[in-house]
Amino acid sequence: MQKLSLNGEWHLTRDQEIGILAQVPGCVHLDLERAGQLIDPFYRDNESKLFWIGETNWTYERNFVVTPELLERTQVLLVCYGLDTLATLHLNGVALGKTDNMYRTWLFDVKPYLKVGENTISIRFESPMRYLRAKDAEKGVLPAWGGSHRIHSGVWLRKEPCNFGWDWGPMVVTSGIWRDIELVAFDARLTDVQIRQQHNADGSVDLNIQATTENYLAGDSPIVRVQVLREGKVIASSEQPLSGDQVTIREKIEQPELWWIREMGTQPLYDVIVQLIGQNDVVLDEQTKRIGLRTLTLERHADTWGESFQFAINGVPFFAKGANWIPADTFVPRLTHADYEKLIQASADAHMNMLRVWGGGIYEQDDFYDLCDEYGIAVWQDFMFACAAYPTFDADFMANVRAEAEDNVRHLRHHTCIALWCGNNELEQGLVADTWTETTMSWEDYGKLFDVLLPEVTERLDPDRAYWPCSPHKSVGDRNFWNNPDNGDTHLWSVWHGREPFEWYRTCFHRFVSEFGFQSFPEPATIDTFTEPEDRNITSYVMEYHQRSGIGNSTIIHYLLDWFRLPSSFESGIWISQILQGMAIKYAVEHWRRNMPRTMGTLYWQLNDCWPAPSWSSIDSLGHWKALHYMAQDFYAPLLISGLEDAAAGTVEIHITSDLPIPHDGTVEWKVTTTAGAQIDGGGFSVSTPCYQDKLVKTLDLANIIQTTGIRDMLVSLALEVDGQRVSDNLVLFARPKHLNLQPPNIQTSVQQLAPKAYQIELTAARPALWVWLSTADGQATFSDNFFHLLPDDSRLIKLTTAQEMTLDEVKQYIAIQSLRDTYAESAFVISELP
Repeated sequence: MQKLSLNGEWHLTRDQEIGILAQVPGCVHLDLERAGQLIDPFYRDNESKLFWIGETNWTYERNFVVTPELLERTQVLLVCYGLDTLATLHLNGVALGKTDNMYRTWLFDVKPYLKVGENTISIRFESPMRYLRAKDAEKGVLPAWGGSHRIHSGVWLRKEPCNFGWDWGPMVVTSGIWRDIELVAFDARLTDVQIRQQHNADGSVDLNIQATTENYLAGDSPIVRVQVLREGKVIASSEQPLSGDQVTIREKIEQPELWWIREMGTQPLYDVIVQLIGQNDVVLDEQTKRIGLRTLTLERHADTWGESFQFAINGVPFFAKGANWIPADTFVPRLTHADYEKLIQASADAHMNMLRVWGGGIYEQDDFYDLCDEYGIAVWQDFMFACAAYPTFDADFMANVRAEAEDNVRHLRHHTCIALWCGNNELEQGLVADTWTETTMSWEDYGKLFDVLLPEVTERLDPDRAYWPCSPHKSVGDRNFWNNPDNGDTHLWSVWHGREPFEWYRTCFHRFVSEFGFQSFPEPATIDTFTEPEDRNITSYVMEYHQRSGIGNSTIIHYLLDWFRLPSSFESGIWISQILQGMAIKYAVEHWRRNMPRTMGTLYWQLNDCWPAPSWSSIDSLGHWKALHYMAQDFYAPLLISGLEDAAAGTVEIHITSDLPIPHDGTVEWKVTTTAGAQIDGGGFSVSTPCYQDKLVKTLDLANIIQTTGIRDMLVSLALEVDGQRVSDNLVLFARPKHLNLQPPNIQTSVQQLAPKAYQIELTAARPALWVWLSTADGQATFSDNFFHLLPDDSRLIKLTTAQEMTLDEVKQYIAIQSLRDTYAESAFVISELP
């Protein structure tokens, strides 16, 4: 086999205008940016000035040289791994065909049109917006509707749905060659490799490797050779003559190293190399799949509360801790492996073990799944359907979707991390009815795709994984009543969209919460990138322009005033919004973790952002961790201590929740402290931590203290130590933070250098400092911890990493340290150096 990459430099033209240089993979917006012809789409309201790009037809063209050796092969295919989206292809002036799905791999037989020497390929992309408006005129208002799109007919086009705008992202309608493109020349090749695992009672694992081929070697019978490698060493190998176009080879792994999700074990990976071998031991084609040996299943069975919904790794149920993933950039082709690793590493740092790839984006790049395999993060994989009524009555649409599903299941199924195929996002949540209406599709037409086509594809191509038709989905009873607490998964949005109090979460006992969330603003350094000084008010035109949830800013303010004092500055309001967001999700997660095994998963909305704006993310578009992500390090910790207060009874239940497979001996310490820093009461006791469950270890009766001290002047702190190390701490309040009588904390610091660009900061406080955070004006530093509570007689060691090496004096000037009281008390910001 020979391959000729067509990636690299192309020529891009708009209609008959003079063209510019383009880079493939890429998209029109990125090419215009490189050519200096694109204003920053994220700055102020520039997005609206760039809608013309999606209204325009674009043509990519390049020349390339073909050698005689390549044309000697029996077959030559043009393989396009991603064309976005409505493309017409020509080779040397000959029309090859058209494409209409950005998620598919497109193959064209091009040998008859190639010549030795220089050849020319052109790909013309039709304006998506013109096409969809024509579709509107053709079909009328019905029968398709996209609730979150700025153009409802977007559902007709198999293109990234959030490209047309969403309630957290811009409308930036892209076109281009967004994934690799190449010529593949061969006489025989492997067209498909499927690996299935059978885990045996004796601990061994059988790998059943099915290879499908395409062979044009007359009179020649190639063989298929399989090698299984662990850390570069061959541990199993065999070969088998090819009979017909398919062969199955079984390899037994006698002493397998099992793959586990993170914090339950390690993530060993094996390479399975499949070769098609011709005469004289010539390798005609080769595919390598990297796999982990494991079972990863969705377990649903009758139990005390209805029907379980939990995932199990190697037979062991685990509580799924994580978040929802959206495309990590508005312009996906510019994402690098490092970009993906930064986000996956951040997920791991926050003790996440599952990410849900949401159905309004893309089937992610290979880097994403490779990294999840390496880090031990399971993936809930949606098919790309979200919040819309799709034209499943249309035969061409359904054939296109079938090809899309087959392409992506085949491409992704070897990844160890994938735990589930899910049909769609939220269609059953009010977008399906008995008949078609202006905003709903019929159950009959819905079922054609999500109850028949997609489960048939997954069962045939990936039979060892579960399929789930929709998120949320009620698996027992009438589908019209979603968010049932007894079975299935649920999206709980009554806090954000219904303005229920945070305490409402504690009334919810659902089986698996796959979406819930609360918004915040990105940090000031991020806001500075898209605003001018006059924009820095949350009700300014620009700030509201970047807010894509219609109720967004008013909802943040509603809850802010419910919990906190009115901030004294724009920056303070920004930081308080992040603390508010973190507190909302903390309320929910700690409750549901205390509720295990009834509840067995929480995936908050959302992990990441694609542009700088207020949103539900815990990491903003520049990679800055919000308060929520720092708090997730605590509420998702494998050993968690939490307190459940009862103001009426004056009690605090102390709970320990564990995701670990073995118990640990530890010590719990609790203190009741005044807001001025005096200890009123306290104690400690030994505990044995539970395994994979929650345990109520003690109930504190504080009624007398409340009566004498008052809830506005008392704090209850909890700490869990194991092997002499503090593994979890928490703070319980009986009063809203806005009503606490906080005093100037007098935070003291000392700084020492650990390595180039790495420093350690020690912090102490004379009086309680709530939600202490460190920041820099340029946002170029990272902190090991942030938004923590600092109490007297305690200290925190924070690792600071900077972009440039600094002196200690420069570090002290570089960082700002604040706490809750600084957001409303002008004179509260007092920091001094430790002696």
